[in-house]
Amino acid sequence: TMVYFTALYFGPFIGAFAGGVGSALADLLLGYTVYAPATLLIKAAEGWAAGYLALKLTGREKTLKIFILSLIVSAGYLLAILIVGLFILSGEFEASFILLMSAGGVIHPLIWYPLAVLAIATPLYLTVKSRKSEGLLLLVLLLSGLIMVSGYFIYQQFILGYYAVAEIPVNFGQVIVGAAVAIPLYRAVRRLSAR
Repeated sequence: TMVYFTALYFGPFIGAFAGGVGSALADLLLGYTVYAPATLLIKAAEGWAAGYLALKLTGREKTLKIFILSLIVSAGYLLAILIVGLFILSGEFEASFILLMSAGGVIHPLIWYPLAVLAIATPLYLTVKSRKSEGLLLLVLLLSGLIMVSGYFIYQQFILGYYAVAEIPVNFGQVIVGAAVAIPLYRAVRRLSAR
């Protein structure tokens, strides 16, 4: 989420620095040291791509082609949230915090329907209301997220072998949730800073 927000708000270079260095430091502090070198490169590339694509794609005037593309991406995003939420991120979970504490619980599948509607609200609003091509922010974040998903898959091939395939849906879920939070956060902060 913060990688995307930083890239959208501050641009590609700060997005790359915050994404790479910040995420690698988090890996080191949380005990995932084996991932820190890859995280530095992968998250930096993801942050740079998000910032760069946002600069290049979202400042244009909205055309019918951009409007339709934004609607198609939004529909695909809604479907992706439901598929990942219902089939991958539902059920029992356990979360560990810095190897000292852990907590668990259950995520009910029905929670994903209202979450999907909430997540799609801002991109759809931007698609319909904005005079610029801000509806493409979702596409920008999903494309840059593919760098993260494919980068970790390649890196995890060396560590986990073919088990790395199991991490693809989890990493894709991270992209989906990150975009769902980053776009409204970016819009809110930008609106506040314009006052």
